[in-house]
Amino acid sequence: MKGGPSIEVLLDLALGEDAAIAADAAKVLKTQVFLYEADMALLENAYKAGNPIAKELLESYSQAEFFTKLPDVEEKIEIVTYIAGVGDISTDLLSPGADAHSRSDRELHGQCMFEHNKDMQNELLALKEQHPDKRVMLIAEKGTMGVGSSRMSGVNNVALWTGVPFSPYVPFINFAPVIAGTNGIAPIFLTTVGVTGGIGIDLKNWVQKKDAEGNTVVDADGEPVLEEVYSVATGTVLTINTKTKKLYNGDKELKDISAALTPPKMEFIKAGGSYAVVFGKKLQTLACKILEIDIPQVYAPSKEVSVEGQGLTAVEKIFNKNAVGNTPGKTLHAGSNVRVEVNIVGSQDTTGLMTSQELEMMAATIISPIVDAGYQSGCHTASVWDDRSKANIPRLMSFMNDFGLITARDPKGQYHAMTDVIHKVLNDITVDDWDIIIGGDSHTRMSKGVAFGADSGTVALALATGEATMPIPESVKVTFKGEMRSFMDFRDVVHATQQQMLKQFGGENVFQGRIIEVHIGTLTADQAFTFTDWTAEMKAKASICISEEETLIESLEISKGRIQIMIDKGMDNDNKVLQGLVDKANARIQELKTGIKPALKPDADANYYADVVIDLDEIAEPMIADPDVNNDDVSKRYTHDTIRPLSFYGGTKKVDLGFVGSCMVHKGGDMKILAQMLKNIEAQHGKVEFKAPLVVAPSNI
Repeated sequence: MKGGPSIEVLLDLALGEDAAIAADAAKVLKTQVFLYEADMALLENAYKAGNPIAKELLESYSQAEFFTKLPDVEEKIEIVTYIAGVGDISTDLLSPGADAHSRSDRELHGQCMFEHNKDMQNELLALKEQHPDKRVMLIAEKGTMGVGSSRMSGVNNVALWTGVPFSPYVPFINFAPVIAGTNGIAPIFLTTVGVTGGIGIDLKNWVQKKDAEGNTVVDADGEPVLEEVYSVATGTVLTINTKTKKLYNGDKELKDISAALTPPKMEFIKAGGSYAVVFGKKLQTLACKILEIDIPQVYAPSKEVSVEGQGLTAVEKIFNKNAVGNTPGKTLHAGSNVRVEVNIVGSQDTTGLMTSQELEMMAATIISPIVDAGYQSGCHTASVWDDRSKANIPRLMSFMNDFGLITARDPKGQYHAMTDVIHKVLNDITVDDWDIIIGGDSHTRMSKGVAFGADSGTVALALATGEATMPIPESVKVTFKGEMRSFMDFRDVVHATQQQMLKQFGGENVFQGRIIEVHIGTLTADQAFTFTDWTAEMKAKASICISEEETLIESLEISKGRIQIMIDKGMDNDNKVLQGLVDKANARIQELKTGIKPALKPDADANYYADVVIDLDEIAEPMIADPDVNNDDVSKRYTHDTIRPLSFYGGTKKVDLGFVGSCMVHKGGDMKILAQMLKNIEAQHGKVEFKAPLVVAPSNI
């Protein structure tokens, strides 16, 4: 343990009158990092009163001995490979959504690994038995590992099956998993890997084949042909060298993996996870402040990238505004590692119990005062309100309500449950285009500010500290030309964006791991959200919508109206969090109207990884996102990169199920569109006859 309820007792003993007990308590406290301002205030008062143990503890914390005295990361990590699938691997394979009820029970939830596929589980166990001195590296061959969700429970399951026991006294909690993909790890899932002190490797063991002139070779369908650079077939023994930062097969160097072993990531590995590093830095800073000394350089200095004369993208502007602990007056660009203050935090209900466990392990009891609002959703379990949900969710809502969050369900039962999808609610309660949002759902993508989907632990960290730490991502600028046809839906534009981007860049997904900066300034909140929400499926790190002042004001008025509905329902708490958001929205509207602070826009000389131009004139028919389950190349099934016009199917595509109301739908107008379509069919044919089931779920919009 790195902290918890025992801290209070240990401090009482350490500052007590029994010298022997005080010394023993101090010895334990020197290894702890989850201390808060109130704990440090006790030490400060005792130190100023001349208590020698308090001085000893503060000096230890100022030198970060809780970190420096940990064992060094081993130089060579022997691994054996296990290919968990070909193509992109969804986090559902590692932690199925249907088993969400058991996520907080690691022993029970571990049984659902590989979607309960016992053959795969037994293969993994056999591999471990054959190689007891090696760690298993789980691989997405020809794909990306961990798409679709941050899902801390997915990493927990991988760690449980392949990782290292965290403590001999705490069963079923492992850390340090090794995960890899031919195309790397999905950005939000990679964050989760860092939380557990794991290693996430971008293998690049398959590449596009080139001809003699350097052109990409394509197959009969126009798809790039891949060729294998090196094999990672199941059972292959490899070595990760943390000193040279290379991947080896015997003495043969296969790949430079320095991106997986940066100084900050090495600290996560050494400390057993990112939380201990984040809290450790904060604890060291507080101790040095009390002792009135400069902070010794213990941790790797945060990487600061500053390019003189280069403008800022939208996300770079937001990060510079919200940054803390960086060099004063220094402008930071993409690639910089930054601690930022967070404005809005959302906890998802299927992972909320894990978040509450993390908060308890951090000994946190109240939301950070610098967070504008925290929200605990109830949307996912509302659709499966079974006995498990009825047992778990009231307990979750009570905990989060006491912690200071606005909760979808009232623990006291006084207001009606709000089942709106979490990212829709977070979009509604985000009331500033300069905000940073952290949410426990991969679709945490707002039409205002910049939002990042995160695992349950990162959500807990943001709630407890009001901060998050991450690199400033690169940005891809997306602009539009031409005219959108009146009979097209905006979702067709969203799908066409993915299709045209892949075409422009020879099949390379330039969105992956980056910010999509969308330049459609006249899109109001709901329309813009339709685009930003889909960027999760584009494998982007996040997205930002650049709005005109008038449009932003209209979007903020929409948010105010929806927040007021929540207030009228009785959802505000004693701290008047929701009213505070209304006040903040009013202040931002006033800034926009007076011109004191215009809407967020990038600088004209900002630098982008890529510029993508979408031709609206090319979008002449509905665009279909096809999972392409029958593709001969298994790696190209179940991706979100196959976007086709409706005419591709020639009227022969069989429809098995129609569904309106998923988390990708956010407009009440969709119900009106559906109703009008059915009316049109009835007018033309005299009746509406369904040839496949149609499910309409308006509660999800």
